[in-house]
Amino acid sequence: MSTSLKTPARDTAVAPAPSPAPRRPRAARRRALRENVTAYGFLSAAVVIFALFSWWPIVRNVLLGFQDVNFATGNTWNGTSNFAKLFDDPLFLTAWKNTGLFTLYALVLGFAVPFLTAVLLNEFRHARAYFRVLVYLPVMLPPVVVALMWKWFYDPGPGLFNEILRTLHLPTSAWLDSSSTSLISLVIVSTWANMGTTTLIYLAALQTIPGELYEAAELDGANVWQRLRHVTIPQTRFVLLVLLLLQIVATMQVFTEPYVMTGGGPEDSTVTVMFLVYRYAFVYNDFGTASALSLLLLIALGVFSALYLRVTRAAKE
Repeated sequence: MSTSLKTPARDTAVAPAPSPAPRRPRAARRRALRENVTAYGFLSAAVVIFALFSWWPIVRNVLLGFQDVNFATGNTWNGTSNFAKLFDDPLFLTAWKNTGLFTLYALVLGFAVPFLTAVLLNEFRHARAYFRVLVYLPVMLPPVVVALMWKWFYDPGPGLFNEILRTLHLPTSAWLDSSSTSLISLVIVSTWANMGTTTLIYLAALQTIPGELYEAAELDGANVWQRLRHVTIPQTRFVLLVLLLLQIVATMQVFTEPYVMTGGGPEDSTVTVMFLVYRYAFVYNDFGTASALSLLLLIALGVFSALYLRVTRAAKE
């Protein structure tokens, strides 16, 4: 009797070779190739347009900042002469100081007022759409129209605000004609004109907060301020941080209000960085120095944005 063991047939059987993947029909390959070419074509057009109108002006501005611009004979390199000219200009520090104060005032008014307005609108149970339209209406007006309208409001003679003060037998104000009130007057205009968009963004963020959180807070006896502090603000923190960054970047570039309403006066109290850029470029015809100042503003905003993102990211972690 043989004692040899036989290997099971399943162990010795050779696995069948995998069948080759079915080849795609030529028509399908052509269709896929055509779709890819079309997609890359649209993408390339968008990239070219974006590079032409966004990236190239930045590169061109950097180059002009180190050149003496002459449209008749051509540009010549002058090293850092444009920056040295800026640092010797007494308006250079004044413009940065005014821009910083404008940004600070705009944060106090333009950051808090839209948020509180959104909280108030969120509490309304009736006529919500009507009040949203009212809040958003100023955004629909062109910035120059807004500036001219408020310039009449601030008129120390027949202006609307002083007429109201006279009716109430209160002392009138010089508004734009006084160096002590001109900058804050411009901040009020900017806040009124731009608060509609930020209010609607805050309102959209508020409506994503689950109602159960407010109900639990009310059951715990939280008042309005405690619900705002412990529920509303933490739940909308991301939107608040993003809008804070965008608002600082936007207010640092303020130009329309001082250009239309005060012309930088009185006593240079409303000369901002962008207004000084305009003066160098289109009043003094010194495009090189204007580009150098624009480059400094770009660097300042870029450094601030990087630090802001780093700090907020570290806080999240």
